[in-house]
Amino acid sequence: MMAPGSAGAAEETPPVQTVAAVELERYLGKWYEIARFPMFFQRNCVGDVTADYSLREDGRIRVLNRCRTDKGFDEAEGTARVVEDSGGAKLRVSFFWPFSGDYWIIGLAPDYRWAVVGDPERKYLWILSRTPAMPLDVLEKARQAARDQGYDLGGLRYTEQRLD
Repeated sequence: MMAPGSAGAAEETPPVQTVAAVELERYLGKWYEIARFPMFFQRNCVGDVTADYSLREDGRIRVLNRCRTDKGFDEAEGTARVVEDSGGAKLRVSFFWPFSGDYWIIGLAPDYRWAVVGDPERKYLWILSRTPAMPLDVLEKARQAARDQGYDLGGLRYTEQRLD
């Protein structure tokens, strides 16, 4: 094993950083999944993947994920809470209490038309859009936001969107 800083030592990838701040009111609403890293819990999804975020009376966020499967449509409802002192860019999302996961907004268009969501271990990645399709130049901006955070996009899979 080489000592840190010695010749030939592998460079460590810096930790994942979120965007500086997210205005929750602007982020809420419907998002279309443009691409994702394959995830076990989405194994039956074949297309038309959406996420809808709305504010609950208790201040938490209602999360409704929906996708087309070979047998119709599947939905999962969960809750999210904003992590304190994260500028609204880090959420903890739970679909099965008491388990929750990190939901970090690592890329966001100034007009909130697209977002890139990941986690601190780079296991999860979603590219989301307010519309079912993204122009290629805009998609490249989202992809670059992920690459800038050290994501290897080799495993990225694109989502077929046929709805509205």
